[in-house]
Amino acid sequence: MDHTRSPRRAAAVLFLPSMRMGAWAFLLSAVAVGAVQGQERDPIPLSQHQVLTQSIGWVEVEVEYRRPVARGRELFGALVPYDEPWTPAADSAAVVRFSDDVWLDGEAVPAGSYSLWLIPRAAPRAWTVILSSAARVFHAPYPEGRDVVRFEAMPGEATHVETLQLGFPVVEGPEALLQLQWGTVTLPMTIRVSPG
Repeated sequence: MDHTRSPRRAAAVLFLPSMRMGAWAFLLSAVAVGAVQGQERDPIPLSQHQVLTQSIGWVEVEVEYRRPVARGRELFGALVPYDEPWTPAADSAAVVRFSDDVWLDGEAVPAGSYSLWLIPRAAPRAWTVILSSAARVFHAPYPEGRDVVRFEAMPGEATHVETLQLGFPVVEGPEALLQLQWGTVTLPMTIRVSPG
C-alpha cells in the first residue's frame, strides 16, 4: 500500500485548517451579532419623528418635526399656554425648508431652513405665525431676535386629531395649504411659489 499522499488528499488536509478558521470566524460573528441584538434598546419615544416633503410647482418644501400626542390632556390654553411662543413639535423645534423663495400667507420668505413658531391665542383672536432663522434649536426657549417673518393666521375647528399633524391637504398649481391640526384646532397657512 502506497503511503504517499496524493495531491488531492494533501489539498484537502491543507483546506481543513482554513475551514476551521472560517467556522470560528462565523461562530464569533454570530455570537457578536447576538450580543448586539440582545442589548437593550432605548425606549420608544412618546413623540414620533416625521419628515414630509411636498412639491409646489418647482419648489420643494420639507417639514420635519416630532409629533406630540394629546393623551387626554387639555391642549391650547393649558398644556400650550396662550400668548406665548410655542413650536408645533416636541423635543426640538419644527423645521421648514424651502428650496427656493416662496410667499407664506403673502410674506416673502427666501429659500432656506427655518424653525416654525406659533403664538396661540384664545378664540376668536388670530394666532401669530413666526419663521425663525434659528433652524436647529430645542423646543424651548424661543430664539428671540431671529424672526424672518411674522404674520397672523386665523385658527378653525375640526374633528379631534390625537397626534399633532402638519400636512398639505390642498396642493394646486403654484399654491398649497400647509395645515396644522391638533385636538380640535386647525391652523391653515398658504404657501405660494412663482408660477414661472
